[in-house]
Amino acid sequence: MQDAPPSPSDPPQKIVLVTGPSGAGRTTAIQGLEDLGFEAIDNLPLSLVPRLLDGPPLRRPLALGLDVRTRDFSLPGLADLLSTLEADPHADAQMLYLDASASVLARRFSETRRRHPMAPAESPSEGIEREADLLAPIRARADILIDTSDMSPHDLRADMLRWFGNRDSLRLAVSVRSFSYKRGTPQSTDMVFDVRFLQNPYWQEDLRKLDGRSQAVADYVASDPRFDAFFDNVLSLTRLLLPAYRAEGKSHLAIGFGCTGGQHRSVTVTEKLAAALVEDGWQVSIRHLGLEQRHASRRH
Repeated sequence: MQDAPPSPSDPPQKIVLVTGPSGAGRTTAIQGLEDLGFEAIDNLPLSLVPRLLDGPPLRRPLALGLDVRTRDFSLPGLADLLSTLEADPHADAQMLYLDASASVLARRFSETRRRHPMAPAESPSEGIEREADLLAPIRARADILIDTSDMSPHDLRADMLRWFGNRDSLRLAVSVRSFSYKRGTPQSTDMVFDVRFLQNPYWQEDLRKLDGRSQAVADYVASDPRFDAFFDNVLSLTRLLLPAYRAEGKSHLAIGFGCTGGQHRSVTVTEKLAAALVEDGWQVSIRHLGLEQRHASRRH
């Protein structure tokens, strides 16, 4: 007897896709989610995930571990799966990406004497570099990014509790992101604000090489006569909407600020809004996509 298909009245199935480079802590994170009541499935072939969701929603949220060792894993396949889940009204999916610096990953492989899955006959460093290149587009689509470079397994489990524990209280995780319009609007962003109308520090020679996290750039952006009114209105709107989203059962919300290069204005506004929301007591993470992309290009 086949399971009945999902009904419009069924609550959406909560899913956390856990991925990232080998050695970054994916197994520890999945075990932490399992301790929090998730049904954990590791290395499920990508092609089987939609079939897993064909029936009625499970009683427990799902944690699905995916990495380069997963059978039929490919960048297009994972991108297609993410797009499918985003478009499915019966799925409430988010992607958790665990990362670590190349030097830390190399040290972890050295300590465990494991071979890297993408360089079984070569040094782990070569596999780490290949995997970073392969996963870069997926990393950019992550809803939650955790850098485990300075974390112990205990620290990572504590982070799982912070992000995903106490789900009955409808804790809302907020991600505030800056990005460059040159590279397009990031996917899975719920609210987007264009800050290209603000005066641009790029045209100030002493500010050009800095980014929006520096006080000098932040002061310059905030000196625009339009800045205070804009920011106050965005903050008021956000304060109005966050409790409403939480009341509706939404588990995560992504807010994006875009400027031309993703280096100055959007970064400043992202930092300022995130700080205000933390002060209000919200659980907030920050992503600077333009800065991440610039640093990644410098490594290559």
